[in-house]
Amino acid sequence: MARRVAAVAHRGAPHVARENTLAAFRAALAAGADAVELDVRLTRDGVPVVLHDRTLERLWECPEAVAALSARELRARTGGGVPTLAEALELLRPVRVLIDLPAVEAVAATLAVVAGQGAAGRVYYCGGPAAMRAVRAGDPAAEIALTWQRTAPMRGSLLDSVRPRWLNYRFGVLDRERVRRAHAAGYLVSAWTVDRPRTMRRLAAMGVDALTSNRVAALRRTLPG
Repeated sequence: MARRVAAVAHRGAPHVARENTLAAFRAALAAGADAVELDVRLTRDGVPVVLHDRTLERLWECPEAVAALSARELRARTGGGVPTLAEALELLRPVRVLIDLPAVEAVAATLAVVAGQGAAGRVYYCGGPAAMRAVRAGDPAAEIALTWQRTAPMRGSLLDSVRPRWLNYRFGVLDRERVRRAHAAGYLVSAWTVDRPRTMRRLAAMGVDALTSNRVAALRRTLPG
């Protein structure tokens, strides 16, 4: 039997519905995602909400920064379109959730919401070294996918401090030997963001364990399992 590669929906299904919204997450579930990746920012009053950008401009045509708005104001600006992390976790109970933390400031509140929702067993975290160190300090048992986009190898001191389960690579820096070395060291390997079927098949042939895609339906068709 062929090895199954986990299909991770990048911000839900952004070609079906606006990214990082409940509609996009529902579409990802319907497409057969094994996990959904989402991004977390903090409102002015410290509520973790699901949005990638610092501001609302690209998605909601509003120039204000998320950090400048209260959760109530954010809801009013977007017609309720930006979900809280708690709302997203509730909807995504059937699958795993990969939380991308672009800012260290959001870590503590995010961990608190995950714990409060009883979701720690189905949540894992990705991001750069600073944010992932903060996750590790806040939750010694957290499952971490350390994000990396350089050709240079990860430092041993970084790996020792973060203790990731996954090495989460930008797909263009991966080759078969890097995947082999990661597996030999005991890590799982994920790649982002992979939208072309030819690239999906090439990375699967390298032995990656998970692929993150904006086109999760195409990923599931290309790599059935």
